[in-house]
Amino acid sequence: MTTHRPPVCGILPPYLLRTLAQRTGEPAVARAAEHTLLIERTLRTEREVRAHAPHDRGRPPGPGFVPDRLRSAPAPPRRRPTVTTEEASEGPASPQRSVHDAEHGSSLPGTLARSEGQGPHADESVNEAYDGLGATWRLFQQEFGRDSLDGAGLPLVASVHFERDYDNAFWDGRQMVFGDGDGKVFRSFTDSLDVIGHELAHGFTQYTAGFVYVGQSGALNEHVSDVFGVLTAQFNADVDANAADWLVGKELFTEAVNGKALRSMIEPGTAYDDPQLGKDPQPASMADYVTLPHTAEHDNGGVHINSGIPNRAFALAAREVGGRAWQTVGPVWYDVMTAGELAKDADFVAFARATLAAALARYGEDSPAWRAVDGAWREVGVETAG
Repeated sequence: MTTHRPPVCGILPPYLLRTLAQRTGEPAVARAAEHTLLIERTLRTEREVRAHAPHDRGRPPGPGFVPDRLRSAPAPPRRRPTVTTEEASEGPASPQRSVHDAEHGSSLPGTLARSEGQGPHADESVNEAYDGLGATWRLFQQEFGRDSLDGAGLPLVASVHFERDYDNAFWDGRQMVFGDGDGKVFRSFTDSLDVIGHELAHGFTQYTAGFVYVGQSGALNEHVSDVFGVLTAQFNADVDANAADWLVGKELFTEAVNGKALRSMIEPGTAYDDPQLGKDPQPASMADYVTLPHTAEHDNGGVHINSGIPNRAFALAAREVGGRAWQTVGPVWYDVMTAGELAKDADFVAFARATLAAALARYGEDSPAWRAVDGAWREVGVETAG
């Protein structure tokens, strides 16, 4: 059976980069945004070519835009691998990290800079990436019993210093890639732990629900990454749901930007309002759902935009229950992603109903968690009855 490569998923949506390229009075910022968009178009083209190529340096070929197998068939159940007595005697699972330096080029992964168990490197970006990979791995392993993104010990590979003035970070289906930002609008993308967790969570989705990266299923793909990215940061800082700020990428903007983060899960649409970037376009409910063509130029149907709706539902539910979100509502979302019962083109209604079923199975009928999840979806206008 042919294995398809998932889409390249960047933390910055293309509409934001296009706005920067067109509006900014800073030529260097505009050039950086245009350069980033050009690279991402190239990455998409390479992905399309791999869809029909017989091989890719010994790796499985990648997908077309929406491969046939990802259209409506539900994903098979994901069973945790059997652990032998010999393997169990080797001790607890541990991450297998390697961080590489792309040296401002595009050849991946680049020169190995730090591997698992080695001490800190002289390069801050290398250390931030290494620590971020570890924090994300620990969340999945310690709280959900999952050994890496695939549940079977997948090595976590990252490359820093990708290209020059590259305004993004992305998961390419095999590894993490970080740009250094342009220094005027965006800082280094290794600065934000929830961004690292977000991008790695695209790998988690790749190995579980596999949501098609268009329309509402694509918005769910982005939503799940925001959830587990924010949970990684909250888990690492041991911050409970009501004390957390629910911001995604708050470390990315420089002081020149009028904004607090890239996205706000609890208040979508309020993360930034800046002359260069425009205003945060995320809706907070289905009443303001944004309908866009399912093209790369229109964010694949608004996957980074409409993800604000399920984002708010998760944050509202977590705050209603209280306590540590990764131990209350987080396990419900994890159960949904790993159950293998959702179609890969699931919409918001299907996902919401799955979370209610998972909350019922985990916590019981009319439990505080079930009521919180149900109320949160109702608050954002997603119908769960039926």
